[in-house]
Amino acid sequence: MPYQVFLTADAERDLADIYGYIAAHDAPDNADLVLDRIGEVVGSLCEFPDRGTYPKELDALGIREYREVFFKPYRVIYRVLGKRVYIYLIADGRRDMRTLLERRITAP
Repeated sequence: MPYQVFLTADAERDLADIYGYIAAHDAPDNADLVLDRIGEVVGSLCEFPDRGTYPKELDALGIREYREVFFKPYRVIYRVLGKRVYIYLIADGRRDMRTLLERRITAP
């Protein structure tokens, strides 16, 4: 039985921001392509959610309940709860991921 995949509101904003940035600084067609590829990566989590690795920034803190998959340079951070996969963050991995993860995932 496949898993259900859900994007949090933050992850939806991440996608909108990624699209807007690429469309404004490159081309809308390239923004469409990137979103399609990220969608494929996210969609693959329906069948194989445990294939992702532990984000190194969280693993260093002893947090191993989140995983990540890539469409380089983008990182998709998610958590598997039962038969559901929740996407928490989609970001360019060249950003300051430690600060971003602290703010988004480890903040109370």
